[in-house]
Amino acid sequence: MAKLYFYYSAMNAGKSAMLLQSSYNYEERGMKTLLFIPAIDKRYKEGEIHSRIGLKASAISFHADFNFYEYTREVIRHEASLRCILIDEAQFLTHKQTLELTNIVDHLNLPVLAYGIRSDFRGEPFEGSKYLLTLADNLVEIKTICFCGRKAIMNARMNAEGEIISKGNQIEIGGNDKYISMCRKHFFDALQRIEKKEAAFA
Repeated sequence: MAKLYFYYSAMNAGKSAMLLQSSYNYEERGMKTLLFIPAIDKRYKEGEIHSRIGLKASAISFHADFNFYEYTREVIRHEASLRCILIDEAQFLTHKQTLELTNIVDHLNLPVLAYGIRSDFRGEPFEGSKYLLTLADNLVEIKTICFCGRKAIMNARMNAEGEIISKGNQIEIGGNDKYISMCRKHFFDALQRIEKKEAAFA
């Protein structure tokens, strides 16, 4: 029985590496996979998933109007060995696209493995993650740690000077140069320091 899986974590926990390893495991056994990455992620060559440890693989770039169900159904007509769908940076999915993933599982009987973060640098949920947390059959946490040693669950954004910031667009693609994973305590401590600093200069 196929299922929809959501593998979630804070930033820099190794999600892309796990996705690529999962895809490799299928391919090694002669089973084809489809890999997807949002087109807004322009850190590397378009249509490639990269991990921080150097692994990479070709993927299909998707926009907000991309239909996962129709695309997958068309692939099945020509590729009988297709066995799994894998999506990187799944937080950028739309609500409609998360429903399309459920249809792939329920009507095409293919497992879907989605990998992403839950919340943005302000602690607000991403659309894709919010609905994957609601709709997924299996939720799997990939753990990483804060600088204090506690489990990191939040994603703080930094400016060029390495200072935590609380203002800006929800989506700003980046890695270790822009984000740091934190436990909830230190994340909100940092936001409170920002608020006090802003109030002092108001």
